[in-house]
Amino acid sequence: MAGSGLRHADSRRRGPHVSRRGLLTGAAVGGGLLVGWLAWPSSEAAPLVPGPGEHAFGAWLMIGRDGVVTVAVPQLEMGQGVTTILPQIVATELGADWRLVAVQPTPPAGAYPNLPLAAAWAPLWMPMAPGLAGEADSWLAQRFARRTGFNATAAGTTLAAYEEPCRLAGATARAMLVEAAARRWGVPATECRVVSGRVVHGARSLPFGALAAEAAELPPPDAPPLAPVSPQAAGDPAVIRYPRLDLPAKVTGAALFAGDVRLPNMLFASIRHGPPGRTRLAAFDAGAAGEIPGLVQVVQSRRWLAAVADTWWAAERALDAMRPRFAGAVPADSAAMHRTLEKALASEGEVVARSGEPFTPGDGAEQTATYRIAPAVHAAIETASATARLANGRLELWMAAQAPGAALAAAAKAVGLSPADAVLYPVFAGGSFDARLDHTHAIEVAVIASQVGRPVQLTWPRRQEMLALPPRAPVHARLSATRAGGGARIGRFHARYAAPPWMRETGHRLFDNYTAEAAIEAAQGVSDPLALEGALPPYAISQAAVEHVPVALPLPTGRLRGNGAAVTAFCTECFVDELAAAANVEPLSYRVAMLGGEPRLAACLLTVANMANWDGGQRNSGQGLACVRMSLPVMQDQPATGCIACIAEVQAGEGTVQVRRLIAAVDVGRIINPDIVRQQIEGGLIFGMAMALGAAARYDEGLPATDRLAALKIPSLAQSPEIMLQFIDQTDLPPFDPGELGVAVAPPAIANAVFSATGQRLRSLPLWDSRS
Repeated sequence: MAGSGLRHADSRRRGPHVSRRGLLTGAAVGGGLLVGWLAWPSSEAAPLVPGPGEHAFGAWLMIGRDGVVTVAVPQLEMGQGVTTILPQIVATELGADWRLVAVQPTPPAGAYPNLPLAAAWAPLWMPMAPGLAGEADSWLAQRFARRTGFNATAAGTTLAAYEEPCRLAGATARAMLVEAAARRWGVPATECRVVSGRVVHGARSLPFGALAAEAAELPPPDAPPLAPVSPQAAGDPAVIRYPRLDLPAKVTGAALFAGDVRLPNMLFASIRHGPPGRTRLAAFDAGAAGEIPGLVQVVQSRRWLAAVADTWWAAERALDAMRPRFAGAVPADSAAMHRTLEKALASEGEVVARSGEPFTPGDGAEQTATYRIAPAVHAAIETASATARLANGRLELWMAAQAPGAALAAAAKAVGLSPADAVLYPVFAGGSFDARLDHTHAIEVAVIASQVGRPVQLTWPRRQEMLALPPRAPVHARLSATRAGGGARIGRFHARYAAPPWMRETGHRLFDNYTAEAAIEAAQGVSDPLALEGALPPYAISQAAVEHVPVALPLPTGRLRGNGAAVTAFCTECFVDELAAAANVEPLSYRVAMLGGEPRLAACLLTVANMANWDGGQRNSGQGLACVRMSLPVMQDQPATGCIACIAEVQAGEGTVQVRRLIAAVDVGRIINPDIVRQQIEGGLIFGMAMALGAAARYDEGLPATDRLAALKIPSLAQSPEIMLQFIDQTDLPPFDPGELGVAVAPPAIANAVFSATGQRLRSLPLWDSRS
């Protein structure tokens, strides 16, 4: 039987703590032992508070009298499998029976700081002196993350942030349980071992549940002994499989998503926003909604209009009838933004990344190419949704939030409360791709609930998601290169990116609680290295520089799965392919010759070439090659690095190109769960394919020209290619989160394959963007 299941925050409780109520398959919820190994300020309340007969020792781990092990998960489950990965790490270290493992999502709390992400994003929350907090173990990063409850789920930092705390939590609990059993039997603890949820000594054994009360009275060890790491080799049939804990509840419908919340006396709301920019609600026909059955109230703000009714459909019909009009904005228009970015490319930018000696851009450049990337939307299945209840001076929120602490603080402030007077109950996200870093809907639902005086669930219609959610920024880039010593290799590389500083905009909205328009103004003219992460090529190039020309557009922009690497990898890998063709060198050999300092990436290239029977990318072969390397900060000195090489195979037809196969070799360091790694790489490749073939946003006079998922050209199941993967096991290296690798590598591989199939160089995303 698979894992026990999931527990959710109990809507009946008024405090900020998570209840014991849960959804368990094959196991009952009993008393428990709470064990953790993470120090935090003594004044901070524990996020999981035990009930009668339970014993709290920290933040991470609970063991019931019935043997059920419940693991706290401070990260948002949005399909990536975090509610399996973190419990698996704890359970493996603890020696638990996977069939008796349950999960409990936790509200934002300082007990679960995402220190690597806090350090990486220090330029966003401490822009005046980010270097003082740029290391994950810096005092300032720790202070910020703990005080603000910063446990954001983003940038693939889950393993970097939480593997060590989870291992220590499991090891601490194991040591205490073993000590309790040893004392009961009168034997040395060193003679006892743990097997599948039981402490064993010779022929005797005791289940965890029978030892919980005694173990709770023991002091935790100062340095619990960690079990040897057992990497889960992806290709090993003997590897232990850990089925996903979230799947049974999702299949049965028991898993709680934002739209599933139901409270007594609850109402439903829909909303209309003005176009991007400093728009204001100019007029609406309030009387036209009077005949809509079930309409309870209309709530208006300066920037939006909401209808509240006894059903969401009634609220939606009322808004259609009222026909709200907005005025005052300079409309975001795709053609105008295209011209602005083109003009900006002619300007000199600020160097945000460099290797080797400085040089004058364009001096002696032998080859130049321009690439244009359109805005891209997240297109999650679930649109923004949240439920709020405001009563007796206390705000309760039910929502999926990637940065729940910031969402909670912003919503509380909107209704005149402090974060201490509010609680956020985390629920699953029906996809996100970084859409749920935005918390606009949390503010809106709190304001609506405060005016209506009853619990309210707000759900954005799809068109409002397309309109009000900041997309990935449009980018124009010009890359140039000179050859080294007259040979084929690159001697000098320069890239100039004209784009809004979208990570700085994201930071102002997230950490400063700015409106989208205020964030644009605050970030105006400021270069943004975080937006262009990965822009320096991984190749051995004597001199390389990356410039950013920050461009102010009337369109708010933000992070999307893959972030800057998904933009810069497309430009770099397409350009490298062009350089190889100009030098008359086969693309694989051209790349490998410049990867002497990147053996892991070179190994991925050679492996994928063998998998795909690489033919050199000859004309009409339909094969295209690309590779990507990503790195993340970690608590240890050794950075976590992920590498992927992909060969796309396409077939050209009458005015169309079909992607037939995506073949990839992947190196993500030590693999924790092979099934989830495979799912994440496959999903990332399909997501990247969608970016290459569609999923772009066009704006006409401030409004999205595309407002339905069906119009985004997202690959259907029938259109999805065959995917072949091979993992290169690196058991001695830190694990790397695989979720964004496929997103970055698929578009350039497909573009290079199209050139091989048709002889046509496509330098835009989507590949057939009519504006390029």
